[in-house]
Amino acid sequence: MDEKGNLTSLKTMLAIGKDNTSQDEQLKRILSMESDRLKNKIHKKTSDEIPSELNYILIEVSIRRFNLLKNEGMANYSQEGETIRYEDDEFDDFMDDINRYLIDNEARSRGVARFI
Repeated sequence: MDEKGNLTSLKTMLAIGKDNTSQDEQLKRILSMESDRLKNKIHKKTSDEIPSELNYILIEVSIRRFNLLKNEGMANYSQEGETIRYEDDEFDDFMDDINRYLIDNEARSRGVARFI
């Protein structure tokens, strides 16, 4: 999905109206940073596109990152029986999917060299 499509999806998931552009720059920056992090995890260059089958991870992680704003570094919060804990890495819940993608794509891209 392109940058505009990702921004639209992110705004929809965050219940930000598409006519409300007051946070667009911040959301674009989050998408860009998390996109670079995801590309790093799947061994892609920053100039490469995120594979469509993993694009949902970018949106989900960007939502988490947006929700962390102003609560940076908070590991645990408790007040009157309510406890809030943030994950150390927003990608932790998606590592199985990322690893599966890597295994599938490494198997397809590896060639065989034989020496006689």
